[in-house]
Amino acid sequence: MQSPSIHSFSTRAIHGGHQTLASSNPMITPIYQSTTFAQKEVGENAQHTYSRASNPTVAALESAIAALEQTQHSVCFATGMSATTALLLALLGPGDEVVCSDVVYGGTSRLLREVLEPIGIKAAFVDTSKTMEVARALTARTKLVFLETPANPTLKLSDIAAISTLTRERNIPLAVDNTFLTPLLQDCTSLGADIVLYSTTKYFDGHNATVGGAICTNGEALADKLRDLRKTLGLNQKPFEAWLTLQGIQTLPLRIHRQCDSASELATWLADHPLVERVIYPNLPSHPQFELAQRQQETGGALIAFELRGGLASAKRFVSSLRLVTLAENLGSGQSIATHPASMTHSDIPDHEARTLGISPGLIRFSVGLESANDLRHDLAQSLESIGNYSREKGENCHD
Repeated sequence: MQSPSIHSFSTRAIHGGHQTLASSNPMITPIYQSTTFAQKEVGENAQHTYSRASNPTVAALESAIAALEQTQHSVCFATGMSATTALLLALLGPGDEVVCSDVVYGGTSRLLREVLEPIGIKAAFVDTSKTMEVARALTARTKLVFLETPANPTLKLSDIAAISTLTRERNIPLAVDNTFLTPLLQDCTSLGADIVLYSTTKYFDGHNATVGGAICTNGEALADKLRDLRKTLGLNQKPFEAWLTLQGIQTLPLRIHRQCDSASELATWLADHPLVERVIYPNLPSHPQFELAQRQQETGGALIAFELRGGLASAKRFVSSLRLVTLAENLGSGQSIATHPASMTHSDIPDHEARTLGISPGLIRFSVGLESANDLRHDLAQSLESIGNYSREKGENCHD
């Protein structure tokens, strides 16, 4: 994999991981759409033999992501969840414990509660935005601390540097799901993370075209174990998806900077709207962890969470009235996407627990795309207006 580079992020996004794999010297890595690779002789230590173990196009993607993260290793998987599954199985066994952020992607919570807990792997879900809560949760059986920051969908932050001090004192690996920011906006390894996890489905791809996952680390033994699990369980990324993701990475800096600029503008506008109860965006001074965001992140990111007055009824009316923004469960693409977490991504969480975590029926997660910020504002405005009109027709007060 790539060694740390002196090149800027934008240069690494274009050139990192590019390999000349054919005599014709293509400008982009070819798609090696082959299950099998011929060997010259018995016992040959060939780099690639069978695509469930490794593939040249997937290897190029791994090199590209390692170059961006500036780690020695990156291991790619079929999905973000398969990457998470491989990581947890690589580091945990029956009787072991993982300390996990209480607000995480619904699939991560489901994996820990429904799949791993029955085989003896315990998860302690704690408020990792409070470093002392993490410290109190660590036990002799803790074999991993898993953070998601910013958290999905409430954008709650955890102090990576402070928590890494705790984990290193106890020789516990620290993993960070950095899907929402990518290494462009949050350098987790420099902050002390041992492992960085991504759903490449989101910003790395950026075009709603693929699913994938990646784990970055400087630990050679862990990387080898992850590759072995990937081969054994069939969790491998496919060459065509890897090739598409490689194309997406080239425009990653341009896309995210544009999306972040629009998100900052729209978050400020939403914060002043009378039908919006609150806006959660790390770069707003009103965010309770604004100071941490200034230290830990380059920007507030391209995601906004906001809670509508009127709860579930307002949320349903809002998303059904959107014309430009799409209602969907993905994020990070060129198209702006609105998600209703309580009924979509986090629907498996019991209502009372979801409310405690800040996932209320009126909460909207808004992934800002590449459309004109002015056009997006007009769409949000007309959708919010529809809530007010509907409430007046029904004789309700959505300001309550």
